[in-house]
Amino acid sequence: MKDYKDLESNHRAGDEAAPSRTAEGGHAYSVQIDADADGQRLDNFLLGRLKGAPRSLVYRLVRSGQVRVNSGRARPETRLAIGDRVRIPPVRLAADAPARAVPEALLEQLRAAIVHEDGHVLVLDKPSGLAVHGGSGIGHGVIEIMRELRGERGARLELVHRLDRDTSGILVLAKSRSALLALQAQLREGTAEKRYLALIEGRLQPSPFRVEVPLRKQVLQGGERMVRVDPQGKPAASVFTAVERLPGATLAQVVIETGRTHQIRVHAQHIRHAVAGDDKYGDAAFNGRMKQFGLRRLFLHAAGLRIAGPGGEDYVFHTALPEDLSAPLARLAD
Repeated sequence: MKDYKDLESNHRAGDEAAPSRTAEGGHAYSVQIDADADGQRLDNFLLGRLKGAPRSLVYRLVRSGQVRVNSGRARPETRLAIGDRVRIPPVRLAADAPARAVPEALLEQLRAAIVHEDGHVLVLDKPSGLAVHGGSGIGHGVIEIMRELRGERGARLELVHRLDRDTSGILVLAKSRSALLALQAQLREGTAEKRYLALIEGRLQPSPFRVEVPLRKQVLQGGERMVRVDPQGKPAASVFTAVERLPGATLAQVVIETGRTHQIRVHAQHIRHAVAGDDKYGDAAFNGRMKQFGLRRLFLHAAGLRIAGPGGEDYVFHTALPEDLSAPLARLAD
């Protein structure tokens, strides 16, 4: 079988009587945004202020209007700017009990997953099955685990981008606000190159196969999040290229030009080449056949990222397929 690993050569702010924790019966207080929080999303800012608060509580506070930005209502994704004033309401954090500790096994798993670290970024080979952040029944995500690993230094770690829980591979965390904004700007503008490996159904033809159809997020009854091809959705473009043709399947390299939720999975479904192991958008019969070769998860791996570093360096990161993908692939190829 081919070797696929080388496919490509707490935030500070000015406080007014700001307690470290608010409690039921306490008082609201306001925070003036300084350079450290400039450009940060409101929800992430609040999560940094209200240590131990679940993400669901932060969203509820914002959507109910209890959190205000410059005396007006805001949305969780609102970007803060220098000089903004954020009203933070009194909140009971049930903390008078200590926060749940991250299990040692998870700490060790993420410690072993670090593939690069310098003064600007920390890069992980994220395992499949681990969410990038906690909430909605998920006790600990990558960001919470890494912050605990780094202790005091971890307070400033932020996710540069996201990966689905079931997707493995390259995940970048920024160690400063300046690095975060510089890297996110490249991802937003499409100047960074993100490469994935996916096992897809059938014979990809032609190759390369460019898919450019808009995508729209929907929340179904019961809260499940789905993404559909929709003319009213946001622009999305993916390029699928065959790496190896296999019996009834193709190992494809996928370069995404946009970063929409579930983009590769929905684009693959749209061209009738569903990703193997995809229980949400995939083909049940194809998934069943791939299980016979030992596949027990979504076959999608963020294999490479090329992006300019904040200091002008050329960042090129890549990771090989993990064993739970490479072993079924080898059996399929035999």
